[in-house]
Amino acid sequence: MPPTLAQRLGFAPDDRVAVIHCDDIGMCHAANVGAFEALSNGPATCGSIMVPCPWFEEAAALARANPDADLGVHLTLTAEWMSYRWGPVASRDRVPSLLDADGYLPRTALEVAKNAKPEEVEIELRAQIEKALAAGVDVTHIDSHMGTVFLPQLVPVYTKLASEYRVPAFAVRPDAELLAARGLAGAEKLFAGLMDRLEAAGSPILDAFDAESLDFPEGEGLAHNRARIARLVRGVTYLICHPARDGEELRAAMTFGAHHREFERGFYGGEAGRAALAGAGVRTLGMRALRTLMRG
Repeated sequence: MPPTLAQRLGFAPDDRVAVIHCDDIGMCHAANVGAFEALSNGPATCGSIMVPCPWFEEAAALARANPDADLGVHLTLTAEWMSYRWGPVASRDRVPSLLDADGYLPRTALEVAKNAKPEEVEIELRAQIEKALAAGVDVTHIDSHMGTVFLPQLVPVYTKLASEYRVPAFAVRPDAELLAARGLAGAEKLFAGLMDRLEAAGSPILDAFDAESLDFPEGEGLAHNRARIARLVRGVTYLICHPARDGEELRAAMTFGAHHREFERGFYGGEAGRAALAGAGVRTLGMRALRTLMRG
């Protein structure tokens, strides 16, 4: 039997290992504050930056000031909020199929699926990675805001970028239950093929994915996140969170989720999260370790 990903990373075959990943860095000032607090205090281990967003420059400055921070690019093709929007990094005349009627990135993945031309997606996503690198971000990985790069027509672009920049791309073997919960029942073979492409490009494939961030009633964050940790499976799981500091800015930017992000800032950047992981016997690591593995 070939070694598992956990074993290749130095863990035991039965270890439960979590990549505690902070999404949406750069989206706003509150997200930058929350993410870097979580990354500094732990147990959060890594995160990714939304390069097209208005607060990217602050995120990049924080990355330069914290060179040990494990940060990737949160490849972004959507701008989902009602009144807080952003456009592409590439000039609009080069990526017209990525724009909505107002000249911003569209609000939904469905609009991306209907309109985006893969060649223009490549132009934009490459521009996002290059801008992060030029700003001094040591890009450890790439992943996808709202999952848009996992549209079948866009996976070749995702694979190509991971291979060219020699960084791991977030990728996990398909789980039938998780796919069904997201309205994709029966798509296991399709997603298995997509993962095969990424693995062929040299990107390590994670064992599991926990996407249950921002999914709990106010006041139930502790129980919800302890349960997330308790059900982590053997192997390496990518567990996402969205830490941000609650306040007027965050609540003005988005239509929901401020209390979730505030809770996750404290839990994944404080003693409660550390204790829950330790109590469950869960080990942690960031994506830089996977980049090291990928680059040999």
